[in-house]
Amino acid sequence: MTAALNNKNILLGVSGGIAAYKSAEIVRRLQDLGATVRVVMTDGACEFITPLTLQALSGYPVHRQLLDEQAEAGMGHIELARWADLLLIAPATADIIAELAQGSAANLLTAVALATPAQVAVAPAMNQQMWAHAASQANIAALTERGVAVLGPDQGLQACGDVGPGRLLAPERIAAACCQLFSRGALQGVRVVITAGPTREAIDPVRYISNHSSGKMGYALAAAAVEAGASVTLISGPVDLPTPARAQRVDVESALQMHRAALEHAADCELFIAAAAVADYRPANCAEQKIKKQGEQMALALVKNPDIVAAVTTAFPQLCAIGFAAETEQLEQYARGKLAAKGLTAIVANNVGRSDIGFNSDDNEVTVYTSERSLTFDKRGKGQLARDLIDHFAQLLAAR
Repeated sequence: MTAALNNKNILLGVSGGIAAYKSAEIVRRLQDLGATVRVVMTDGACEFITPLTLQALSGYPVHRQLLDEQAEAGMGHIELARWADLLLIAPATADIIAELAQGSAANLLTAVALATPAQVAVAPAMNQQMWAHAASQANIAALTERGVAVLGPDQGLQACGDVGPGRLLAPERIAAACCQLFSRGALQGVRVVITAGPTREAIDPVRYISNHSSGKMGYALAAAAVEAGASVTLISGPVDLPTPARAQRVDVESALQMHRAALEHAADCELFIAAAAVADYRPANCAEQKIKKQGEQMALALVKNPDIVAAVTTAFPQLCAIGFAAETEQLEQYARGKLAAKGLTAIVANNVGRSDIGFNSDDNEVTVYTSERSLTFDKRGKGQLARDLIDHFAQLLAAR
């Protein structure tokens, strides 16, 4: 499981029980697997372990107060909720589990749990009689029904001297369970091709036409598809990003190169995701030597590049093909126009005119359009959004 949590943002919630002392090792175990960890503590948790300990281990300030003016100016409870790919509450006391079941937002931890679009997991830790109580079991059942993952509890000798179920799972088992939460298998065995990043259209050996795409969304989709069990080919324009683990990366530079690679690899896939920001035009001629500055004006003749996703859907109409539309206005109108014109199963549209999402941002907000309906995913981290989109694409693929 080396680096199984690489590039994952895990928000660790620590509530007030004696098992809180184990949260320090949980932080370390998650980090050893590649995760970035931030910590939220309840007031009760601070009675058992100091925020300074968890700050030193995680490398980030510990968040404690819901109404914190300084935190709200930066990473407040909504920003924390969006940042997380997983909210892990360990230990989760009987009290915090009851608050979660009731939908309380009385403290920072429960407010984040209500606000996050990410997976939530609880690792219960309490006296064996408290765990067995009908109220606790009803609360756990309510959380499970809502999709909250319940990790444990373990059995054995407890701090109070009782023996039975209610012990916090060992930190290494909690970390292993977190890895499993990111391996959901919605695309198990499916062959997926994803295009990502910008293209560069050469003017001369020095200059080119390109755009602001960072490739972050396409790479996040590749990582999420791998997590979901897919065999992934990532056709990438020039970006400064590491290749997602277990994905096959094909590097290209220009739109023509990406066009050739897409047609080659789409022949063997079942799901094609066109997330790249491909240049619509390229220079008619690329100068062999650097063009020297001459006069006040320069004319550059451009020719149209092939439409990659339209070429793929024409050549392979059986594919489930997903397009992307980066727009600055009339989002739905333009997206639906592309959906129909290119023969897509669905199209993902986002407003790149906003400074807080889209190109180069770590967050995004999108709407997925099909011929029958639309589904909006509100603002969240691109990693979490990618997992949500992959789950949705798996449903679209299954429905074909």
